[in-house]
Amino acid sequence: MAKYDITAFGAIGDGAFDNTSAFSHAIAACAEGGGGTVYVPAGTYLTGRIKLVSHMTLEIETGATILFKNEFDAYPAEKTRWSGYECYGYSPLLFGSGLERVAIKGGGVIDGQGDAWWQAYRKLRYEGAVPESSVRLELLELNRGLRERIRSNIVEWDTQFLRPPLLQLIDCRDIAIEGVTLRHSPFWNTHLVYCEGVRITGVAFINPSDAPNGDGLDIDSCSAVLVSNCRFDVGDDCLCLKSGIDEDGRRVGRPTEYVTVTNCVMKHGHGGIVMGSETAGGIRHIVVSNCLFIGTDRGIRMKTNRARGGGVEDVNINGIQMRDVLCPIVINAFYRHGIDESNPLLTSHEPVPISDGTPVIRRISISNLTARNALASAGFLYGLPEMPIEDVELSHITVEMTEDPEEAGGEPDMVKERLVMAGEGMYFKHVRGLTLHQVRVETRQGPAVRLAQTEGAFIDGVHMRRRHLNTEIIEQ
Repeated sequence: MAKYDITAFGAIGDGAFDNTSAFSHAIAACAEGGGGTVYVPAGTYLTGRIKLVSHMTLEIETGATILFKNEFDAYPAEKTRWSGYECYGYSPLLFGSGLERVAIKGGGVIDGQGDAWWQAYRKLRYEGAVPESSVRLELLELNRGLRERIRSNIVEWDTQFLRPPLLQLIDCRDIAIEGVTLRHSPFWNTHLVYCEGVRITGVAFINPSDAPNGDGLDIDSCSAVLVSNCRFDVGDDCLCLKSGIDEDGRRVGRPTEYVTVTNCVMKHGHGGIVMGSETAGGIRHIVVSNCLFIGTDRGIRMKTNRARGGGVEDVNINGIQMRDVLCPIVINAFYRHGIDESNPLLTSHEPVPISDGTPVIRRISISNLTARNALASAGFLYGLPEMPIEDVELSHITVEMTEDPEEAGGEPDMVKERLVMAGEGMYFKHVRGLTLHQVRVETRQGPAVRLAQTEGAFIDGVHMRRRHLNTEIIEQ
């Protein structure tokens, strides 16, 4: 296949020259030639949006950086899926739609220069200052019907300042992402939507710890995905599986399924491996193995609520080590964010009628997991009274909680009421068909396991080497 060096199309890698046209012409030549490699040599190449084409490899050489402009209106309105809704948003910086056989590889860097977007978001959230942008005004009109129909507590929804991901591929087939570093995204870092046949290996996903909504990799209504040997250090969820939100996600009805994640390192972030909260199309047939979590708020995290529908099922997780996490295992069907707060049924503690919005979480197996110096709770599984979490097996689990008497802990996860824990054991509420096999929990305070409104629990070896005075190992 032919090779198209962007410098042959006028690119200059000095970090200042605008290379938007050079990228566009190189990619057009690649498309006209039937495919090939668009090559980015060492240097720093400032550019606006880059649109990929089928049968193309974007090769970013070690020492090369693609540096995207931080001007909001450099990214025109584009049909997308944003936080689970099909709508228009700012164009992703690196973007492809309806493509096949696309690769992004090399030892180089793709940098979204997200700081300007983050600052605008903070001013909007904390000061009510709406960003100046002609594209934002266009989005208000393009999304008018959806915006008037959907009520949400998402910060940007009313103003339509819908920040873009750094990389987004929609409805693509046979995708490979190898070796590159993706960093400083305006919103989510890498977002795959409606894709099939994806291989991601040796990639670094990097965002500052305070980057708002700075997820690493979001796999959204995709099938047949392999993620291996990757490194995550981000400001929100590290690797997140999604499938659309609420009624709009159920209308689309496309699950995320047949996903394998192995040999990855998650350092910092709100969650290590996360499923949800956008579960409307279903998340199923997921295998996670041989991963390390260092300092993430939650480790394994599944979250949804009564508005979402769909659910999470048939998940196998094995061979996980964690250190300094807030809560190693979370399954939460009462997640309080991204909802219509005016609807009291979404947060009622009483059973409500089962509907299309009721999520189902079942057949979850987690084994051979070790967590040390966990801060809040050893585990937190909180189902719905009308739809308990079903068939959960925790096997060969060791969790050692913090011994620091000054550790304040925090919320194991975000349910309706604010539950703060510090150095405590596993908490189960509204769970049916729980198996605990060879589980050891060392708490700073309280029992190893608390069971509340839990049916059909089979317990085969729950241990606690350091028992507290007048405290049972299992409290029911």
